[in-house]
Amino acid sequence: MHHFAYRNGTLYAEDVDLTALAGEVQTPFYVYSTATLERHYMVLEEAFKGLDHMICYSAKANSNIAVLKTLGAKGAGVDIVSLGELLRAQAAGIPGERIVFSGVGKTRDEMTAALNAGIYCFNVESQAELEALSSVATEMNMTAPVALRINPDVDAKTHHKISTGRAEDKFGIPWGDASLLYAQAATLPGIQVTGIDMHIGSQITQLGPYEQAFAKLGKLVSTLRAEGHEITHVDLGGGLGIPYNNDDELPPHPEEYANTIKNLVSHLECKILIEPGRMIAGNAGILVTKVLYVKPGDTKSFLIVDAAMNDLARPTLYDAHHEIMPVTEQAETADKITADIVGPICETGDFLAKNRQVPELAQGEMIAIMSAGAYGAVLSNTYNSRLLVPEVLVNGDQWALIRPRQTYETMLGAEALADWQD
Repeated sequence: MHHFAYRNGTLYAEDVDLTALAGEVQTPFYVYSTATLERHYMVLEEAFKGLDHMICYSAKANSNIAVLKTLGAKGAGVDIVSLGELLRAQAAGIPGERIVFSGVGKTRDEMTAALNAGIYCFNVESQAELEALSSVATEMNMTAPVALRINPDVDAKTHHKISTGRAEDKFGIPWGDASLLYAQAATLPGIQVTGIDMHIGSQITQLGPYEQAFAKLGKLVSTLRAEGHEITHVDLGGGLGIPYNNDDELPPHPEEYANTIKNLVSHLECKILIEPGRMIAGNAGILVTKVLYVKPGDTKSFLIVDAAMNDLARPTLYDAHHEIMPVTEQAETADKITADIVGPICETGDFLAKNRQVPELAQGEMIAIMSAGAYGAVLSNTYNSRLLVPEVLVNGDQWALIRPRQTYETMLGAEALADWQD
């Protein structure tokens, strides 16, 4: 569910008229719904009611500090993968005890900052990282709380670029090495093993892979405890998908997901951590863009819009589908055309939608690219020297610019001539 709907023929974000908003901030721009962010978080909270748990929103999905602040105010923790995300979480007022640090390439500087922040746990992904963390913590005369991320070799049945739990993926410690590495962790100075971590992928639409992974995890926890390790929490990752396409198979409801966890993991009597990102932010955001030109072709038309693959990379990167809604409501009987919706970038791969049946829109009309709240603005870039677009947060009839449009002065000011060119 989201809070974007037509009123009197115009698309609204909650109680904000998007046509009027476009007049203020200009297209293209992202807009996020506070009500949707909060609702999705609270649906998960309700689903896990009765379990000792912590929902750590995955900042990589949408790391704008206003989004983090919105979720943190409802009680969310944060799953981070970089120093930058740690600083964002801190700027949003999220305390260290609600932060977990994942990722395969943590640097010593990042470890130092996270230890100083008093984070809940490091999710360690290799022997080399474990030894580096031990060294850093010892030098600081501190103890790092650690969970080892174990790769269960489970296929999440999702896009190959966002599957993380197979043996050939770069993430986690091989299943067969788990006992050996936990034994090493128990002997290292500055390390305190507190849990175990697992994450199998993103945009997962079936419970089967979760059931397989969680069952394996439960057996491993029993084995590790028998070997003398104290496991007080299990981090089950995230990955629950959202419906991008009305024709897609609907993902499991959060309550079904929670019941699967209760059935397979609750007997371990551990604190349960989950790391949802897309499920919370995905349908809470849209990208609004304007038609620059309509270009008829031999087999289809092209709607050339002012947003591009640098603003929303998912269609090009993952062949992802996003629903398209005209900002001005079209009659059911309106003429339709088959069109590619493309941007101004000089790449054949610059598209937002392909072979779509869309209303016959005119130059200057606007469309909304739906379900763009996750992995949208965070993946944007300045390719072709295009400016980063604004992000807007709405709350009822209020709106705020939470990232202004980049200026050319800012873009060019980030670079410099070599000394001999001045």
